[in-house]
Amino acid sequence: MSSSAESEAAEGSGRPVLLVIADSLAYFGPKGGLPADDPRIWPNLVAAELDWDVELIGRIGWTCRDAYWALIGDPRVWAAVPRAGAVVFATGGMDSLPSPLPTALRELIRYVRPPAVRRRVRDGYNWLQPRLSKLGRPVALPPHVSIDYLEQCRNSLAQLRPELPVVGVLPSVHDCEAYGRVHDGREPAVRALREWSAKTAVPLVDLGEAVRDNVFHGESNPDGIHWGWEGHTAVARAMVKVISEVSC
Repeated sequence: MSSSAESEAAEGSGRPVLLVIADSLAYFGPKGGLPADDPRIWPNLVAAELDWDVELIGRIGWTCRDAYWALIGDPRVWAAVPRAGAVVFATGGMDSLPSPLPTALRELIRYVRPPAVRRRVRDGYNWLQPRLSKLGRPVALPPHVSIDYLEQCRNSLAQLRPELPVVGVLPSVHDCEAYGRVHDGREPAVRALREWSAKTAVPLVDLGEAVRDNVFHGESNPDGIHWGWEGHTAVARAMVKVISEVSC
């Protein structure tokens, strides 16, 4: 089906759209990344339970800053907002991870030439990252910066559709060697998000609470950061509860 045909079909369904702007936790399973229409990932589980359509906008490594850039720059978001029943900003986990080497450096490695030099740079980065991560700081984005971007997202949507429910998340947990199995930035991020939630009435789904058992004791992704199917199911269950309460 062409993009135009898919758009016409979605418009004709008459169902609300669940707009999810997320990092890779929304579409990675126990063996890696999956297509946006895979029925086992939590955005599709939520949409199926609510009988809504879903628009998933995401990429690996996205922070709240990337969520804001997607909101203002991705035409798929613009198309989904008028029909949205709720918008979920499922970012913030990457923000709270240790990032002793600048995020911009990681993003720029792909542009290094020639390929042999790029491989050496990437190998060096991958060797340093887990070792320096044991320091626990700095994080990819300080909590006040993450909150500033989330608030810009919320305010932008409120200008267009004041009645549109917005949902945020508390960071997931991880057991990832690439980050030194360190997550000292989570608690400061949680405190900042709870304060923002109290001021704005944006409800929060605690990803860490939902997936902790799956990450540390279940059949999650071997990378220690992405979830197994039980994790996706648990997040979907928590998300449905919150969205049902705010969208009724």
